[in-house]
Amino acid sequence: MSAHVPNKPFTSAAGRREIRSFVLREGRLTPAQERAMHELWPRFGLDYAGSVRDWQGAFGRAAPLVLEVGFGNGDALLHCAAADPARDYLGVEVHMPGVGRALAGIERASLRNVRVMRHDAIELLRHEIAPAALDEVRIWFPDPWHKKRHHKRRLVNVENLALIAQCLRPGGLLHLATDWEPYAQWIWDVLDGQPLLRNRAGPRGSSPKPDWRPPTRFERRGLALGHAVFDILCERT
Repeated sequence: MSAHVPNKPFTSAAGRREIRSFVLREGRLTPAQERAMHELWPRFGLDYAGSVRDWQGAFGRAAPLVLEVGFGNGDALLHCAAADPARDYLGVEVHMPGVGRALAGIERASLRNVRVMRHDAIELLRHEIAPAALDEVRIWFPDPWHKKRHHKRRLVNVENLALIAQCLRPGGLLHLATDWEPYAQWIWDVLDGQPLLRNRAGPRGSSPKPDWRPPTRFERRGLALGHAVFDILCERT
């Protein structure tokens, strides 16, 4: 049995090479993950199409939509969706083992309000999400790309925040979290130039960890290394 492979996951609409915020390193799928990709993708997975999507049709109902960018192994995505059945959750991740694990978790927990995509989240935002379509965007512990020569790969930048702001409804929330203080400083610098996003904690401030965000593997690793954790919550004006 071979796993379902989502279609052409990382080619831009113009076919051009772009700087990505990730490097794709595929690990081996476990038998359970392979089964999930083969059997469960048709139920809970969405192939990238490159045009504005009918999200009500994708979920089978009208509900506020939360986007989690880079959901890793899917634990936080599934936890939040189970605790918040009134909203729909779309998780985007590029690494197939994590996608397979999330699909299996969706089935195991009998969740109806979760769909997953294996694609570049920025292309998704550009082409498949209409303006003001999202209730919330979550970017929790993205790769900080520590070295200066790699800063151009950081997911949080001026262009991407402008795109996210466009896709959020007025009053919608962008929730960023990082355990790398230089990245928090970088995020605040970028936010200073984005008038459509207002930091709830004020300029260059971070909020207490909200109850709705479960601890993540990356967060626990950062705390073990003595890092502070920064939750930066921004409302769309």
